[in-house]
Amino acid sequence: MIKKPLIILTGPTAVGKTKASILLAKAIGGEIISADSMQVYKHMDIGSAKITKEEMQGVPHHLIDVLEPEEEFHVVKFQQMAKEAMDEIYAKGKIPIVVGGTGFYIQALLYDIDFNEQETDLTYREYLETLAQEKGAVYLHELLEEVDEKAAQEIHKNNVKRVIRALEFYKQTGERISEHNERERQKESPYNFVYIVLNDAREKLYQRIDQRVDEMLDLGLVNEVESLKKKGYTKNMVSMQGLGYKEILSYLNQELSLDEAVYILKRDTRHFAKRQLTWFKREKDVIWLDKQKFDYDENKILTWILELLKEKKIIEK
Repeated sequence: MIKKPLIILTGPTAVGKTKASILLAKAIGGEIISADSMQVYKHMDIGSAKITKEEMQGVPHHLIDVLEPEEEFHVVKFQQMAKEAMDEIYAKGKIPIVVGGTGFYIQALLYDIDFNEQETDLTYREYLETLAQEKGAVYLHELLEEVDEKAAQEIHKNNVKRVIRALEFYKQTGERISEHNERERQKESPYNFVYIVLNDAREKLYQRIDQRVDEMLDLGLVNEVESLKKKGYTKNMVSMQGLGYKEILSYLNQELSLDEAVYILKRDTRHFAKRQLTWFKREKDVIWLDKQKFDYDENKILTWILELLKEKKIIEK
């Protein structure tokens, strides 16, 4: 069976994926699928650094501005929506370019990971949710560490939903979720793909993150979060857990001063970028593209990517 072409352009937050992806899409006539857990939401533009209509330069984008903030977005939903978008793109005879920094989403799509849910034991889930509320996320994370140390290393302690899912999986199957994921990760991809990770020097990246947060504040991040709060969106919604939203919400709820909220946002975004890089380093089949090696010249970077795509037979020579 001939495998369909797929391009993945990813990297840590603020590395410059948007600009590079537009140049690439225009050069090959591709369409972009967003692999971002926040840009999928309507009304959440500034904090998610959502691409604007002008920045799109006429390139069709999928999975942007399609859900309301009260709707849940998770890996299974992403996988399903991204596959539908890919079918549309292939039907036009074009190549999908998956762009975004959510490594788990990319992995799920690329290797067609099976998320067939076991029967959910609601009593156990409710018990774990109560534990998280009463004893905190760290306590729950420690429970996971006892049964599946590898999963505990991979899942951030504040990601309560994924911690609960891993504990549920262990209780239902007697198998560690890390072992299940590792097995799924060994699957061969059904696509003829190129998986590019855009990277930059750590200090440059951190500087760019700080600058981006300042730009978001200038663009009106506080007002954006305030209007979401007025619409009744709260901290316990998946959408409002996004970086930029939960910190400013804490400021609006008078739990932090604005300076404290901004300090935490910058710090946690840097930590997030570091975790993203750790994830990509662990993935097989990735090709690293270090921007400094190309003197930050967008055209040189594009030329290199196009050569790579020809070499991998994704585009014609």
